[in-house]
Amino acid sequence: MNKTIVYAAGVWDVFHIGHVNLLKAAKALGDVLIVGVSTDELVLNYKKRQPLMSYQERAAIVDACRYVDVVVPQETLDKDEQLERLNADILVVGDDWWAEKVNGHHWMTRQGKKVFYFPYTTSQSSSRLRAALERTQAPHLPPEPHVVSTEPARGAAPLKQA
Repeated sequence: MNKTIVYAAGVWDVFHIGHVNLLKAAKALGDVLIVGVSTDELVLNYKKRQPLMSYQERAAIVDACRYVDVVVPQETLDKDEQLERLNADILVVGDDWWAEKVNGHHWMTRQGKKVFYFPYTTSQSSSRLRAALERTQAPHLPPEPHVVSTEPARGAAPLKQA
């Protein structure tokens, strides 16, 4: 019996409900859900920044999701070779890629295979969460390393020497 293989790829940095929604919907389309996690090098090359979490951490988080059967590294934006190697029957992405068509779309359709664009979760995104984290960094804190004064505070008892 042939199993339907579904493939979804992404950075999966700052994992959130939109990711869960996409993976749950992807799993419902087939028997085996394989998820590609963009390597740190790939993210740096096309987003021009490091992900907040390393590839190993992001892959472990995705692997822990109950809808995911297999996690593989996604090393290039061109998904054609990966899709062929995995013998994927279905490619799943968020519909934020609809206008420009995700890499792998044309290869899949030429092979008579399916591509599904699921609704983007507008209430949440990794970019939005990352921006919120950057805004909440307290600018009033001293830069690292922080040196604690060895002088007693005014009115406090003198420090005892060991």
